[in-house]
Amino acid sequence: MADNKLYIEQKISETLESNYMPYAMSVIVSRAIPEIDGFKPSHRKLLYTMYKMGLLNGPRTKSANVVGETMKLNPHGDMAIYETLVRMTKGNEALLHPYVDSKGSFGKVYSRDMAFAAARYTEVKLDKLCTELFGELDKDTVDFVDNYDGTMKEPTLFPVTFPTILVNSNQGLAVGMATNICSFNLVEICEATSALIDNPEENLLKIIKAPDFSTGGIVIYNKKDMNRIIETGKGPIKVRSKYKYDKKNNCIDVYEIPYTTTVEAIIDSVSDLVKTNKIKEVVDIRDETDLKGLKLTIDIKRNTNPDDLMNKLYMMTPLQDTFSCNFNVLIKGKPQLLGVRQLLLEWIEFRIVCMKRKLANEIKTKENRLHLLRGLEKILLDIDKAIKIIRETETDALVIPNLMWGFGIDEIQANFIAEIKLRNLNKEYILDKVSEIENLINDINDLKDTLGSDKKIKELIKTKLQEVAKKHGKPRRTDLMHEDEVVVVEEEEMIDDYNLKVFLTNDSYFKKIPLVSLRSASDQKLKDEDFIVQEMEWHNKSDIIFVSNKQVVYKCKLHELPDCKASSLGEYLPNILEMDDDEKIHYMIVTDNYAGFILFAYENGKVSKIPLNSYETKTNRRKLLNAYGSSAPLVDVIFTHEDLDIALVSSNDRALVINSSMIPLKTTRSSQGVQVMRLRKGCVLQSMMKVSETSFKEPKVYRVKNIPAAGPFIKAHDREIQQMSLLNETE
Repeated sequence: MADNKLYIEQKISETLESNYMPYAMSVIVSRAIPEIDGFKPSHRKLLYTMYKMGLLNGPRTKSANVVGETMKLNPHGDMAIYETLVRMTKGNEALLHPYVDSKGSFGKVYSRDMAFAAARYTEVKLDKLCTELFGELDKDTVDFVDNYDGTMKEPTLFPVTFPTILVNSNQGLAVGMATNICSFNLVEICEATSALIDNPEENLLKIIKAPDFSTGGIVIYNKKDMNRIIETGKGPIKVRSKYKYDKKNNCIDVYEIPYTTTVEAIIDSVSDLVKTNKIKEVVDIRDETDLKGLKLTIDIKRNTNPDDLMNKLYMMTPLQDTFSCNFNVLIKGKPQLLGVRQLLLEWIEFRIVCMKRKLANEIKTKENRLHLLRGLEKILLDIDKAIKIIRETETDALVIPNLMWGFGIDEIQANFIAEIKLRNLNKEYILDKVSEIENLINDINDLKDTLGSDKKIKELIKTKLQEVAKKHGKPRRTDLMHEDEVVVVEEEEMIDDYNLKVFLTNDSYFKKIPLVSLRSASDQKLKDEDFIVQEMEWHNKSDIIFVSNKQVVYKCKLHELPDCKASSLGEYLPNILEMDDDEKIHYMIVTDNYAGFILFAYENGKVSKIPLNSYETKTNRRKLLNAYGSSAPLVDVIFTHEDLDIALVSSNDRALVINSSMIPLKTTRSSQGVQVMRLRKGCVLQSMMKVSETSFKEPKVYRVKNIPAAGPFIKAHDREIQQMSLLNETE
């Protein structure tokens, strides 16, 4: 019983190889990655079903009918099939050249929330463009295979007459790889393909301007990025929205957006900026899309420059977005990352094979016809004999053998003759048919001549490309803007600057309050037993530095911290700055230019003098370790732009006054400082402050000429005042 295992021991590598790898390859090869004809299997099965249903030339039918029929080739859920159909319709606008002519509500690719109607309410048929997909399907141009249950045949590829792979966008996520193919203008692609047929090294940048998206917009043209996409198939494409300013209603109407975003994403992004006061020019934003097309309306404040505002929004919202190209395509069953050039060359090779198979099929068809007419030609010599043989043959089964024996023809020819109606067994009819022989011979010779010449085949491909471009080509939807034309809005310009006041409390709470708000309500709300230790007026574009008791300096932009009201507790800095549990903010500094210096006083009586620009970094580092000396615990910090008189007080009631110029400036942040106050054993430095902020009646009494010094004892009257001051602070 113990030997009856309910599991099999197997190496993880063997498990992956036997179970996971087949699944991964199935997803890559049979689901997520398009092939050289521009289609994934799901697309191909659906379109082929519609073709077999007669929807290329016939009237529209309910989408539900198409979904049901497609299940014979694609045994997935009806919703999965319908969603595939939706994306290929004109109504959805996901494709630059839709394959499906549609009627009804199919949602919009540019809307996240605009849902498509149920399949029973919508109608579809194949678009005229699909003649370029199916026109050569019955000429043995591609292979056919059994469907999943062997009851039907389906094509492995479509014999497309133009590079559909680059004319319509295609996205897919496989196991370990993905594809993200953008769309290009059909006319440009056809012209580029023709050029590559003549010269594989052709400079495609002269022909293909940039991607062309179904949602329009403006491509920010970068020659380097575009060349990378052409040669490697990878690279970014920046696309921004189109807009116009409605002066009468003082609003901006956005009518085309990047292919990679939605109106809802834009609205959410702009709304967030308004809520956080990062954009103050916007009054309202709403979706006014209707039957006329996309329309996103932004109401703006009076006297706002719409162009300046849009330049800000381009930098801060999906109104400008990036399409990341990744041209992964299945070539002969193998996924390959190819650039535009190589993709077109692969398509040319594929098209040549299709053309050769088509020509061979046409030769075979004409040769079969010629063979039949050769037999008919022999009958012409003696029509009466043929009639006699048929009339005098007693059984139906002997008609064919007798005709074969009588005229020296084969079974195929005899069957053809036997099927001719009696009324057509006349000289006129037979002469008319036989007259085709010479034309057939000439056609066969011409076809064989073409089949044997790659040059002629390529010329036929080029001619067809010109026809397709002329018949189905459209003007570019996406405009171009060269990178040097783009107005670059610096981050500093996007920050709304205004006067404010900042507060730091003893419990490390921080408040940033606009002066306008502070004037209307100035009573500060604080936690019990908490009190304000620093406050200063500044403006929103400044940098702020927080000094902690753990030799750490935290830096951030003042505008990154949210505004608050006096009636709130403010922001708890340990949470915002991700401080340690036992860490506390000791001091804050606000600066525009990092001028001035910081004085750090330590319990051992040392003071270090560090220039503020030592904390200025090129990168936006938020946390600087070893920001000051570690020889002893930090007592006090003073920031100043110029030297000043400072007072130091020890725990044994001694004080001294010096000018900060007596302390040498050190560029190393972790400098341990110089000994300023000489301390007795067991005594520590208790405080350091500006003399102007002390309660000393005669500060000169405590001034020393040289350091280090012990300093005189504090006078009785100064001690009383100092004790009263300390008592008030604790209260």
